[in-house]
Amino acid sequence: MGPPGAGKTTVGRILSQRLQKPVIDIDDDVLEKTWGMTVAEKLAQVGGERFIAEEGRAVCNFSASGCVISLTGSNPLHSDAMRHLKLSGIILYLDVDTDDIVERLCRMKVNRIVGQDPRVSMKEILEYRKQFYEKWLDARVFCGRGDTVEEVAEKVVRVLEKYRDAESESYISTRSLGPALNGDLKFFSDVVVEGLAPDGGLYVPRKGLPKLEPSEWIRLADMSYSERALIILEKCIHPLDIAPTELRLMVNRAYGQNFASESVAPVRHLAEDQYILELFHGPTASFKDLALQLMPQLFAYCLPQMCNYLILVATSGDTGSAVLSGFSNLSESNRQRIGVLVFFPERGISVIQKLQMTGFKQGNTRSVSVISDFDFCQKAIKEMFNDSKLTGHFAVEYATVLSTANSINWARLLPQVVYHSSAYLDLLKGGVVKFGQPIDVCIPTGNFGNAMSAIYAKQMGIPLRNIICASNHNCVVSDFIATGQYDLRGRKLIPSISPAIDILKSSNLERFLHHSSSGDSQLVQDLFVKLEKEQHFTVPEYLLRKIQQDVQTGWCSESDCLTTIQEVQSKTGYVMDTHTAVAKSVADRLHDRACPLVLCSTAHAGKLAPTVLKALHYADIPHEPLEQLDALCAFAGQELMHETLYESVNDGASRPHTVCQPDVRVLTEEVESMIQDSFMRVR
Repeated sequence: MGPPGAGKTTVGRILSQRLQKPVIDIDDDVLEKTWGMTVAEKLAQVGGERFIAEEGRAVCNFSASGCVISLTGSNPLHSDAMRHLKLSGIILYLDVDTDDIVERLCRMKVNRIVGQDPRVSMKEILEYRKQFYEKWLDARVFCGRGDTVEEVAEKVVRVLEKYRDAESESYISTRSLGPALNGDLKFFSDVVVEGLAPDGGLYVPRKGLPKLEPSEWIRLADMSYSERALIILEKCIHPLDIAPTELRLMVNRAYGQNFASESVAPVRHLAEDQYILELFHGPTASFKDLALQLMPQLFAYCLPQMCNYLILVATSGDTGSAVLSGFSNLSESNRQRIGVLVFFPERGISVIQKLQMTGFKQGNTRSVSVISDFDFCQKAIKEMFNDSKLTGHFAVEYATVLSTANSINWARLLPQVVYHSSAYLDLLKGGVVKFGQPIDVCIPTGNFGNAMSAIYAKQMGIPLRNIICASNHNCVVSDFIATGQYDLRGRKLIPSISPAIDILKSSNLERFLHHSSSGDSQLVQDLFVKLEKEQHFTVPEYLLRKIQQDVQTGWCSESDCLTTIQEVQSKTGYVMDTHTAVAKSVADRLHDRACPLVLCSTAHAGKLAPTVLKALHYADIPHEPLEQLDALCAFAGQELMHETLYESVNDGASRPHTVCQPDVRVLTEEVESMIQDSFMRVR
């Protein structure tokens, strides 16, 4: 299936030879034989609208099996015909570049296209038709710019093989010690629901992520963020896990109207060879929105219908409000069976971040603060997950299963691959680079999920040279990458002015070590079991060398962070938040200026308004959060205003919140209370 000029007939013939199956061309072998005239003659005789009806009637009377069928470009415009065809086999969509199609049609002088009119451009016809092809596909064959029909046919074979072999896209734990038996295979839908593997490891694709061809990336450069996201995610999610038609709806809901910037994650020039990837235009003003406007939809789709699910989240600042926002946007039926409980450190996040979370008070969402730090919150949740007696109690008594939306969940990490890819594509589209020319990225790093998603983008074919991980003074990741020693003994988390990266135990580091060790699960298991028991581990020398090839790292002091904010604003007029300033400070030391550099701006400056105002030497900083936002906007210009951030702070200011002691038993009681309130009350 595909538009006129996509090469359906030629590709069908090639496939027929490759697969040793007969080929049927709907135009030549069905329509013209049924009508006793050419398709062009029929179209001229009856006109476009009646042509589609008669074409559909002819297709509904046609049946075949064990063959390759080349549809017409207008078959998908007739719903009954397509429903009939879907009963017979797999419908593959030849998604060919529009410019390539127009060039072919001009060369072929085609005159039998429904809707063809001198007053309507061929590009307009092709754009209109896309909605119908997207409606009926079982799998997409995404073609790069300039692909030949032979190359398209080869892609069709690969897509067909992938569709038929779902087991090839299974997942394993980072601690998996042997090949999974068929009954033990884990698929995308399984890992989204489970979050954490039973052996304590994190799920990763068994064969890694697929690599796109340069011509495919080049074509993506001219697409919108939503279109890029759909293609990349389709490549990574098997269509039998989530049908492409459903995935398209999810992506459009996630990125259609929820972001203040039409570009969703725009790249803007800062100065010289440095660019800012702005990841804060979502509803909660942080990069977490890019994943968490989509992840709840993936989660709800994958859930079995017979259970309730409670999502437990530990946050160091931004994840909490993003999770609450994402899950509160689910349909009413999904909100009745999916609840969210967020734990956050009472004194470890900014007042505005806290107000964003306490502002959520819907039936299926709740936040609780803990008089401790993020690491305790994260550890407590892991203990609950690993307590089989507790999880069994919740399952038996309340028909409720615990899950997670932290970046240990694969569905949280995967959407982040999109924005790292999209940043490079924006530079490509803007003429900053030609495809294949590398860029560096610098990422504020705490739990290592953002950095890991950049590594996966590189694996998929984005030319990232150096991935720079920037830490604040809680620089355990920076120390580890420099020395190979991950040592938490006697180490206390020190609150900083960049609280979202105030983390000592970086969960996604486990995925990174699995990746860097070429999947040595035994080594990964040994290292992280030792970390749990002894609070430290050391990687072998060969692995340290590989790690240092994959990433660079550095850390930034509090004073350097503040100075960076002030200097950037003074020189460029741009106001950045503290996390972005950490990245900028580290990048200025490590980047050799041999290629462009992208700084990941992970939060809106308003989320840490008092600190940013202090850095800008603002006199008489207001005490009230809303006044702080007003002051920052007045200082930096109205462009800095983030309306949904302002609204959520205003809502949260009037609502009290629960504060509990740092005791796992107390947190467990909060979990049980949430389950009872969410799922056991009479509706």
